[in-house]
Amino acid sequence: MEIQNLAAFRVELAYIVLGTVFLFFGFTSCAIAALRRRTEVRVLIWLGLWSGMYGASLLLRTGTIDKALPHWLQICAPFTFNGISYLLVVAGTLAWSELTRGKMQLLTRAMAVAGMAIAAGGIGMYIATGSGRGLLLYNNLLAVGALISLTIVVVVPGLSARFVVFPSRILTFSTVLFSIDALYRNISKWLLGPSLELPLIVDDLAFAAFLFSFAYIAGEKVFANERRLLSIERELEIARQIQASILPTVTPEVQNLQIAVQYLPMTAVGGDFYQFLQVDQHRIGILVADVSGHGIPAALIASMMNVAMQSVTSCACTPSEVLCGLNRILCGQLRGQFITAAYLWLDMEARKGLYSAAGHPPLLRWRQGALEPIESNGLLFGVLPDSSYPVRELTLDPGDRYLLYTDGVVDPENAAGESFGDRALEQVLYDNQTRTPAELLDRLLKEIPRWQPTSATQPDDITLIVIDVMQGASERVENVRWKDFSRAENIDESI
Repeated sequence: MEIQNLAAFRVELAYIVLGTVFLFFGFTSCAIAALRRRTEVRVLIWLGLWSGMYGASLLLRTGTIDKALPHWLQICAPFTFNGISYLLVVAGTLAWSELTRGKMQLLTRAMAVAGMAIAAGGIGMYIATGSGRGLLLYNNLLAVGALISLTIVVVVPGLSARFVVFPSRILTFSTVLFSIDALYRNISKWLLGPSLELPLIVDDLAFAAFLFSFAYIAGEKVFANERRLLSIERELEIARQIQASILPTVTPEVQNLQIAVQYLPMTAVGGDFYQFLQVDQHRIGILVADVSGHGIPAALIASMMNVAMQSVTSCACTPSEVLCGLNRILCGQLRGQFITAAYLWLDMEARKGLYSAAGHPPLLRWRQGALEPIESNGLLFGVLPDSSYPVRELTLDPGDRYLLYTDGVVDPENAAGESFGDRALEQVLYDNQTRTPAELLDRLLKEIPRWQPTSATQPDDITLIVIDVMQGASERVENVRWKDFSRAENIDESI
């Protein structure tokens, strides 16, 4: 009797150790998945649930643990054990679906759906009748069918390369070992009798080998994706640096002008582009462009804009020729994408400006407390190679403020669906009309996120250029003379 009790204790101790290991492994897998929060780690979630449920079933199988539980948990233990018996197949097939592809992935997911249907029936039957074994036969048949299918796939080299994400000899060996054990147990139970059955601990050890080899492959998959993501992030950083190098590093100084620029891409790299064509201290051309789409494809086309700009520097004083030249160069290179652009030429000696655009949001002029949109649009770049672009002539008066921008500034919407450019932009300009261009930019970039719902992210790349027309020195002298003359007249009149 003592020998039998000692043997039973050793078996229970083995179950407790194995169950604890499975539970810890399952918890760790789920914790890693929760920390990473990426699609690629779903395999760790299903693997963790699979391992955790199996560990819980081992612990519930021992009388020692059952007696140590509080009374209310002892009442729930049979229901929990019954539910786990059904749901193990579901967790296992869902974990496998993350390591397979193509038709095999569809098959494993179909098996998971069938397993959930059987589990719902079995658990419902247990609640209704107190016996949950009525559908266990179908559950076991589904498990055997899934195991045979997966064994064939991992063993046959052609199928393994086609349907398994990470073919591995370790996974092949452990799957075959577990399949032999599971098939032998089912065959010996139904055909050869209980006397030829293997001890349950052999099943558990075979499953442990199978599960941990599966975990090894799942880890390889997750780490491979992590390495790929790190590589992409490094490449994005290089792309960001390259894009930063093609944008102006300093704001040009032009007499009687104050210019400030802000560029804020939606992602690491963006599809907006701006450039200055400064001829001398009195004359400058300013281009703003917006490539359709976001990210690296848009950024590559934006970099093409920088190269194309070199060919139009000779006609910087003629906006229509600048835009026509850029369109001709880029039209055959855009591969179905389009570019909007706006070009503003400013001549501070003549106090004249010229403006033209290609499907771009209007130039905004703030003059004497009122906001005025200025439009002079032709077709977007990439539609027709020989498009023409009308030009609008402007007078540059002291106190004028001009805004060149991309639609990322005006398009953000609030909870009511109202665009920032429809209501808020003019109010921000009015409230900050005495601020410098740089201060106004800071204020605008703070107000745009406030306009959007709290959960909203930046919907598009943002480029914003503010240009203030200042009073020239000669104009200030004339104003002083006029004031002196007026004062003299007043003195004469008083005499």
